[in-house]
Amino acid sequence: MNRTASIKGWRWLGSSLLLLACAGAEAAAPSNAIELRLFAPGGSSADLAMPIRILLLLSLLSLAPAILVTMTAFTRIVVVLAMLRHAIGMPETPPNQVLVSLALFLSLFAMMPVLSRINDQAWQPYSAGKMESTQALDIASAQMRDFMLRQTREADLALMSELAHVPPPKRVEDVSLVQLTPAFMLSELRAAFQIGFMIFLPFVMIDLVVSSVLMSLGMMMVPPVMVSLPLKILTFVLIDGWNLVARSLLASFH
Repeated sequence: MNRTASIKGWRWLGSSLLLLACAGAEAAAPSNAIELRLFAPGGSSADLAMPIRILLLLSLLSLAPAILVTMTAFTRIVVVLAMLRHAIGMPETPPNQVLVSLALFLSLFAMMPVLSRINDQAWQPYSAGKMESTQALDIASAQMRDFMLRQTREADLALMSELAHVPPPKRVEDVSLVQLTPAFMLSELRAAFQIGFMIFLPFVMIDLVVSSVLMSLGMMMVPPVMVSLPLKILTFVLIDGWNLVARSLLASFH
């Protein structure tokens, strides 16, 4: 806890020193130098210079984990993988690092069409100087909004509008990210639990069959999990379960 607080303190201190240094440099420089420092040469007031771009990029990177969880396919995938681990009967195998890494790559594959459109329509023109930063940001956010809307149920979006005490949006352009993001997460959790339920069914059937056989043989002292766990692992491997789960998860987004 003290280590975390110390790291946060150093981050705040570094940010404060950076802002103070920028402010001091701007105060000591002439007005035309300030303009050249803030804006790119020959660009409009919306075109930020390279130091401001770097600052915005660092700020975006600090928000990347929250964006990954709340606005991408990561939530559905990692919940399904966690439920699969419990359905097999091994709550800690595979370990969390393996599941999260697999979920990250599957999320990248699921989001690849959206990321490709953002790269072609927003990032590349912005990097080439053919588009202003505000226009590129609007295009990127529109692509993310389109992806989230396709995966969000109308009931969840209406619930968020009701909780926010605002009228339901009538057009796609009227949907706010503040309302869309929690509605998208609720829809993702619902979809993840639906997929997890379908995954649980065959493993529950194996548990029931094994318990019935042991009871009929009079082997009441033998824990059913000692017999059902190897059978579930063998069945999952024989049907190439990881391949089926990965394929089904990616297909659920299209």
